[in-house]
Amino acid sequence: MRGMKLTERFKSTQVHALNSSETSGRRNKACDGSNSAKKIRSFFTMSKSNNNSTTSGIANLVAPFQLPSIDTLEPCIEPYLKPINLVETLAELYHRQECCHQSQKALLFVEQYSLLCNLRDQKLLRRCLRTARQNSVDLLSKVVLSAWLRFERREDELEGVSSMECGGGCILECPTVNLVHGFNPCSINDRCQCGQETKQETSTESVCLPDEEKKDVCFCFGNEEINCVRWRIAALSDPFKAMLYGGFAESQMRKIDFTKSGVCPKGMMAVELYSRTKRLDFFTPMTVLELLSFANRFCCEEMKSACDAYLASIVGSADDALTLFDYGLDERAPILVASCLQVFLRELPKTLYNSKVMKIFCSSEAKERLAMVRYDSFLLYYFLSQVAMEESMVSKTTMMLLERLGDCAKERWQKALAYHQLGCVMLERKEYKDSQHCFEVAAEAGHVYSVAGVARTKHKQGQPCSAYKLISSLIFEHKPTGWMYQERSLYDTGRETSFDLDVATELDPSLSYPYKYRALAKVEEKQIMDGIAELDKIIGFKLSPDCLELRAWLFIALQNYDSAMRDIRALLTLEPNYITSHGKITGKYLVHLLSHEVQQRSQAECWMQLYEQWSSVDDIGSLAIIHQMLENEPKKSLLEFRQSLLLLRLNCQKAAMHSLRMARNHSSSVQERLIYEGWILYDTGYREETLARADRSITIQKSFEAFFLKAYVLADTNLDAESSSYVIQLLEAALKCPSDGLRKGQALNNLGSIYVDCGKLDLAKACYENALAIRHTRAHQGLARVYHQKNQRKAAYDEMTKLIEKAASNASAYEKRSEYCDREMAKSDLDAATQLDPLRTYPYRYRAAVMMDEQKETEAVEELTKAISFKPDLQMLHLRAAFYESMGDLNSSLQDCQAALCLDPNHTDTLDLYQRAQKLRF
Repeated sequence: MRGMKLTERFKSTQVHALNSSETSGRRNKACDGSNSAKKIRSFFTMSKSNNNSTTSGIANLVAPFQLPSIDTLEPCIEPYLKPINLVETLAELYHRQECCHQSQKALLFVEQYSLLCNLRDQKLLRRCLRTARQNSVDLLSKVVLSAWLRFERREDELEGVSSMECGGGCILECPTVNLVHGFNPCSINDRCQCGQETKQETSTESVCLPDEEKKDVCFCFGNEEINCVRWRIAALSDPFKAMLYGGFAESQMRKIDFTKSGVCPKGMMAVELYSRTKRLDFFTPMTVLELLSFANRFCCEEMKSACDAYLASIVGSADDALTLFDYGLDERAPILVASCLQVFLRELPKTLYNSKVMKIFCSSEAKERLAMVRYDSFLLYYFLSQVAMEESMVSKTTMMLLERLGDCAKERWQKALAYHQLGCVMLERKEYKDSQHCFEVAAEAGHVYSVAGVARTKHKQGQPCSAYKLISSLIFEHKPTGWMYQERSLYDTGRETSFDLDVATELDPSLSYPYKYRALAKVEEKQIMDGIAELDKIIGFKLSPDCLELRAWLFIALQNYDSAMRDIRALLTLEPNYITSHGKITGKYLVHLLSHEVQQRSQAECWMQLYEQWSSVDDIGSLAIIHQMLENEPKKSLLEFRQSLLLLRLNCQKAAMHSLRMARNHSSSVQERLIYEGWILYDTGYREETLARADRSITIQKSFEAFFLKAYVLADTNLDAESSSYVIQLLEAALKCPSDGLRKGQALNNLGSIYVDCGKLDLAKACYENALAIRHTRAHQGLARVYHQKNQRKAAYDEMTKLIEKAASNASAYEKRSEYCDREMAKSDLDAATQLDPLRTYPYRYRAAVMMDEQKETEAVEELTKAISFKPDLQMLHLRAAFYESMGDLNSSLQDCQAALCLDPNHTDTLDLYQRAQKLRF
């Protein structure tokens, strides 16, 4: 049923994740004097007094910073679009994408981006932005989307990389290509020609002026005369042609008085030279600006275009852009303005802190001025506001950019997004009345989730009953979702709160607030271990800083400082500047306090501990150890790289990419830097450029990581026999190079996967056994696969049981073991996998398939629908579409296909099903 692909097997050991489970990390404010807080504080005090140790001072040090109470704990209103029925919305959007004009496509893919933001799937979001850029027609869209793609990679964090650097890179992000109007179908792997063009230009630098012609007209400026060739001046524009050859007096005159024309003699000399040479590189930028002004005044369209393009080409810095931007607007020069905007956008987020730049975007007349060149764009302000929100949700700049975003909104979804996000910012700023108004505008535009914002602001203004009624009406009017019950729980009392939170978790197990609430409720009942167990449930499948922080405080309450230190270090790996305890203490300072209570390890001891954690598949423990190792040995690129691998496996892609960028910046050699750059490029979709980096690294020095990188990238496709043989050679070459057991275990595991695909089961078994010998525990899964291929299902089952027993994180092991047992045992294993990680989709698909086999069609669809409601996964959508087709419900089948194709437009099976369903319907 599942036919596991090579890439999925690789991802089981070194995941390059599709989903990011990082949260916004909202800080809740403690309410001094609340009964709940007093209960928790008294529990901390009791825990301390019951311990006879006199060495511990941590309880006293952290006493002022205690936990939030359940009365003040609340989830954030997320600043994303959340359609009530995402599948239906995506399907309708896909239909519009199929039918629209080319000029509309880019914005439709941006709309798709906005709808998918709530899934926090970074690769999926980048694909939306790349597709939008591929389909862009106008200059501004190209400039904005190119800068957005660059920002998503956070290239501003890469040392030695200029914001305007290209050098033959990807054509979608080339600053020169962006300034060419029109649609240009291209692949993400197409390279621009910037490097080659520069060489050609320097080789033809010599200036060749045309032969002197008879100058038969003279333009007079007082006593100064500028002689020109009449027909060349006439050729500049229709007005000049009419003046010099039409029925005007000037057509018969040798000398023409130009004193009152607004042109200076020097400018006219430049016009004369341009009329003969059609070149601008003779002139200074100020002279070209004069020519641009002249061209505007006398309708010289060709000259204006040339001046516009030339000035755009010399904008290389923010200072240049600030100097030329106003000229561009005044002279209606769209390419120059786009070039200036490009510099500002490619230097984000730094330009957010440049008051002169922000005045361009945030001032009250900003929209009107940009409208001069038709750049008063929703897309422009969408990008700016998203960057600003990442930097600070409460800054005045963020608020003003969102206000401009609302001004530029034309379509309903744009208005809903702009005002919903502005409402979120106002809520964070505690401007509740204004926030309520913004949420109400968004709700009127059709965004039902904004009603939660209305309810929250009413609650903040002392209207809890009104808030309760508002959310209850949503539950009554719409198909209920997890966030509805979660929101209503804030306005409930007593048992109703627990009931609503339990329902919220059932409908959407990825919501973290219900787990945190239940954990704190247990603490108030002095059942702190039960509180930790509640947090363990969500941390086991969704790593978020706020849950780690809360669990750390509970461990401190138990004086289990080692576990508290582990969680705080893992938290700081996700967010290095995290502020704990409601803005009162930094995570780094808490580590300092805890360090007095835990055993300090040397670097050698840390390496030994890392092997222990890695072999027990304890990824959070491994993160904590690497954080300590980086504290002992800062800027160690090898450790930062290992950190990124763990973060990818934990689906924390943003944090992983940050670690990779730091590894690249701190690399000690060119060969090493190329490897880290390769991984960055691979994880952002640039496969060919990744292979080029790997080859360059191997040319400089043969190393384990260079060979491994190349093998990994090549294996991430369907391999034929020849390609498989080449990947085997690369992995064997990697294993001959120096490295540690952690990485060699990974290579052996991957090599075993290739051997299994090639039918070389004995060689595969040897690889997995060698990996297990150096404590690469995940090799049990590969060895189980070998036994299964040899029809030894019992041995395969036993091998997976060993992995389950050894691994701290074993949901995937239960899932895999289900393939090696009978149906009832498989169902039990898959139920265990769902219990441990409800976001894993295979168990739902398996159970649904079994139901279909048993002719339980309605139950099968409901099983998939339950999971799709909180995780709209491609495979589940495809399977449900197939079920609908078999049931004769072609409309529902088509809808699921369209939604699935929004997630992956090239998914072959879904495309085939979609085309088949279309033919059957018509």
